[in-house]
Amino acid sequence: MLELKTLEKEDVARVIAFEKELRSQEPDTYYWEPDETYQRQLEKSFADERFNTAISFLAIRNEKVIGRIDASILTSRSDASCCSAYLDWICVLKSERHNQVAQALLNRLKDACKERGVSVLIALTANNEEAQRFYKSIENASIHDTGIWIDL
Repeated sequence: MLELKTLEKEDVARVIAFEKELRSQEPDTYYWEPDETYQRQLEKSFADERFNTAISFLAIRNEKVIGRIDASILTSRSDASCCSAYLDWICVLKSERHNQVAQALLNRLKDACKERGVSVLIALTANNEEAQRFYKSIENASIHDTGIWIDL
């Protein structure tokens, strides 16, 4: 049975195990390791006010994290209503893909966004074929713009 839950500080060890499993299943896809520094940063994020607009959910099966979705409500004075959110990451273990896990995570995120007054969820899309099929299958979604990343 699939369980969806809000990511909490107590889940960090399971998230690290998930991240390591992701890399073992797809070693050419993820280019950094979930090391002790990452674990400390993730733990500290729960007390950091910069993360007050973060929304994160885990998909769990048999006590093991098999998927994760992370987003943030966008705050900008150009949109003072804060009606937009940014979908930062959605990932499911390769061994669990095509079991509706990503769709369940996305639906839970959409519900949480609506509860907070968000009406638009913005995402940068991964360019691989499997990801593109997923994005194109999302109901009430359309691909509009190409993203740009600016290093600071």
